[in-house]
Amino acid sequence: MNEIEHQLSVISRNTVEIIETGELRKKIEQSLATNRPLRIKYGIDPTAPEIHLGHTVPIKKLRDFQSLGHSILFLIGDFTARIGDPTGRKETRPNLTVDEINANLSRYRDQAGKILDLDKTEFVYNSHWLATMNLDEILKVASIFTIAQILEREDFTLRYKAQKPISFHEFLYPLLQGYDSFVLKADVEIGATEQKFNLLAGRTIQEALGQEKQVVITMPILVGTDGKMKMSKSYGNHIPVETTPKEMFGKLMSIPDSLMADYATFLTDIRADAFKTMIENHPRAAKSYLAAEVVNQYFGKPASDKELQEFDNVYRDGKDPENIPDFTVPAELREDDGSVSLLKLLTAAQAVPSNAEGRRMVTQKAVDVDGACITDPFARLTLKDGQVVRVGKRRFFRIKLPT
Repeated sequence: MNEIEHQLSVISRNTVEIIETGELRKKIEQSLATNRPLRIKYGIDPTAPEIHLGHTVPIKKLRDFQSLGHSILFLIGDFTARIGDPTGRKETRPNLTVDEINANLSRYRDQAGKILDLDKTEFVYNSHWLATMNLDEILKVASIFTIAQILEREDFTLRYKAQKPISFHEFLYPLLQGYDSFVLKADVEIGATEQKFNLLAGRTIQEALGQEKQVVITMPILVGTDGKMKMSKSYGNHIPVETTPKEMFGKLMSIPDSLMADYATFLTDIRADAFKTMIENHPRAAKSYLAAEVVNQYFGKPASDKELQEFDNVYRDGKDPENIPDFTVPAELREDDGSVSLLKLLTAAQAVPSNAEGRRMVTQKAVDVDGACITDPFARLTLKDGQVVRVGKRRFFRIKLPT
């Protein structure tokens, strides 16, 4: 396999679509002939402070390009975040303030550095050019598109037909994202499949303004821990990169079995055929192996080994986990006879968010005290110092009685 074919093979792995493969081949050929790295663009709006595992799918593709010697342009959309990407939205996003945006992006570099070589990554901010555009420049870009083209977007079409408002500034979003590609002279832009319209806008603007069109590469969207919606902090189904090994391991163990193969493919280098066999024969072991592999990437092998061992202790051998947090029972929870309402105990210890959730966990036989299952949600307990309470598979606390 020659170098061009090798690069195409690495780049195309796990992608959904490349527009156009022939153009990418020519760009790689020119890059090798002139010893000029390709300029690879990926943009993210700092609408939240966390990068989650869903974001890492396209970022890992950046790492592939980086391993092939190409230049990475990690674009922080600190200006476009003021508009808010309308992609997939049923209503207008609330506008963010500059202070909110700055607070969100403050940690992006460190989080991206868990995947990319930061010494070979250029971070760029689109406020540097978008904030200084004059009206003449804006009109020039806006004239490239028709309203009919913009309304071809499914999200805009659905909102228009449902007579839901579409603010004019939302029409500008794909134009500004496309203009970023022109300013950066991007050879390739990477994004999720839902970003296809915005990514293609970059090609349109580059061509209209006399620049060679970028190649567009779309990546799959990672479904969140609920097994239904795309991973997003807004949906509460995300796994942040900047968390603890225990939390990441636990959330990965909570995903539906149906997601294991996709998570292994898009988040790790686990061999698909071998992992499929493991899922079929030992699904729980497969999930813990997957969780350990992901934790290893972000926290190292000692941390992943520790979480895997603790999982085996708790779920295979029935032992209590290490470092169980203490919960000191407040005096006001205890009746005159010293007993405590089970539901009040669980909510006070923040093991459940509400009495209703506590009742649900008890009726599902998911609550025990020192290994004894509690089946009555209205039970009153006479507690002893040091007792361990388990709620569900992952929540534990140790009773501490005030002296």
